[in-house]
This record gives sequence, C-alpha cells and structure tokens, in this order.
Amino acid sequence: MTQKTFLPNQNDVEKQRKWHFIDASNQVLGRLSTKIANLLMGKHKKEFTPHIDCGDFVVVTNIDKIKVTGNKLEDKFYFRHSGYAKGAKTIPFKRQLENDSTKILYLAVKRMLDDNKLRNRRLKRLKLYKNEQKDFNLKG
Repeated sequence: MTQKTFLPNQNDVEKQRKWHFIDASNQVLGRLSTKIANLLMGKHKKEFTPHIDCGDFVVVTNIDKIKVTGNKLEDKFYFRHSGYAKGAKTIPFKRQLENDSTKILYLAVKRMLDDNKLRNRRLKRLKLYKNEQKDFNLKG
C-alpha cells in the first residue's frame, strides 16, 4: 500500500481562510495567545503544512479585560533596548495594560509564532481591539 503526501495549493488555501471572533474578557493571557497562535498558523486544520501559510483570520475584542495568573500583574515587565549605551527601558505590565493593552496580546502571540518569513504574514491576519466594537473592518 503506497501512501502519498498531500501538499495544499496556496491558491486553495487563500480561498479556504475563515474568520474567528474571540472575546478576550476574563481569559488568561497565555492560554488565549496559544489559541490565537494555533489559529494563525492553521494547526487546527487537517491540511496543515509547516512551510505553507494556511492559517485563518482572528479578530480579538475586549483586550482591556484580559487576566493574568499569579503575581504577574506586579512582577511581569516588558524590556526593550534602543541600541545606545544606557538605552534599556523596562515597562511594568500594569502600566502597559493601561497605556496600550493591544501590545500585550500582540507581543504574546508574536513570540509564540516561529521566527521565520511567515510570521509577519500571519500577524497581519490578527486584528486586535481594546473594547467591543460592532463595526469591524474585515478587509483582508
């Protein structure tokens, strides 16, 4: 019995993309970002292929109401460096949640995706909204 490997065609994958709407209120950050990353990669589909971008669109609302477990609200921080001497900046999780809560979920999902040429294309299909909005701009 011979088994043949099935490779999906990129044009067929583009036509089969679906939209997933997720309400982030009272959901844990890590578990939600894992779910979103799997939807963006297309791991929930039977025709998943790692080197082909076969994921779906994901729209997330109510990011302001996201939860974290443990003591992360006080202990977690975001680090960035400008490249210059003494250019390190740390932002506590609580302040980042007040300033721009979409960046929290965006960074969590971005860091869960593989660092390759497909990551930016996958992240373009992620739409994040701070609160619940009725009119979405659903143009790919």
